[in-house]
Amino acid sequence: MPVHLTKAMVLAAGLGLRMRPLTDTLPKPLVRVAGQPLLDHVLDKLGSAGVTEAVVNVHYLPDQIIEHTKGRSRPRVVISDERDRALGTGGGVVKALPLLGPTPFFHVNSDTMWIDGVRSNLARLAETFDPDRMDILLLMAPTTSSIGYGGRGDYAMLPDGALRKRKEHQVVPFVYAGVAIMSPSQFADAPTGEFSLTKMFDRANEQERLFGLRLDGVWMHVGTPDAIQAAEEAFLESVA
Repeated sequence: MPVHLTKAMVLAAGLGLRMRPLTDTLPKPLVRVAGQPLLDHVLDKLGSAGVTEAVVNVHYLPDQIIEHTKGRSRPRVVISDERDRALGTGGGVVKALPLLGPTPFFHVNSDTMWIDGVRSNLARLAETFDPDRMDILLLMAPTTSSIGYGGRGDYAMLPDGALRKRKEHQVVPFVYAGVAIMSPSQFADAPTGEFSLTKMFDRANEQERLFGLRLDGVWMHVGTPDAIQAAEEAFLESVA
């Protein structure tokens, strides 16, 4: 049975250093690509997938994000305020857990963009997630067909979807696309304060409870100002 997810966590607290100078006065989630902010691309997809409430964390230039999202209803946005202390990608989730509740939730980076194939990748993730076998299910993009990505990949993927982390000198075929489903129970004994979410990925991997789903479509890595044009061209071509 597919899980029914109504809540999501959207990471929007980063400093966006590699996106300077655009982010000198603008938080990265509000940088516009193909006519709308990165954050809106993500929230629109979540709303279309049935998410009714999105917890958005803020730290850098938080008032701009709060103002931008305050009138949104699909999904409704709840702010997790981290302006007093940066908590990292992992600590941000721990702080938001009381808002996310006890059931699995979508977890999405606010600066990720992807073009769906025939079906919604969020719907495919929900259909694939099995809480009996999985703590985390990651959306994985093939490195060779991703736009704006030039790294060595993050994981190899077995036929059943189980992930194997790239060793230091390896090249692997899949990169994490910044979209996941997570069980809140895995954070029960998580570190306090600032820490990276990769700690949780690694632990789930060691316990063989980290899985992946190959993205159907195209993923765009929008990490720098130079990457915006390539992402815009791919996005506009997809809706032409």
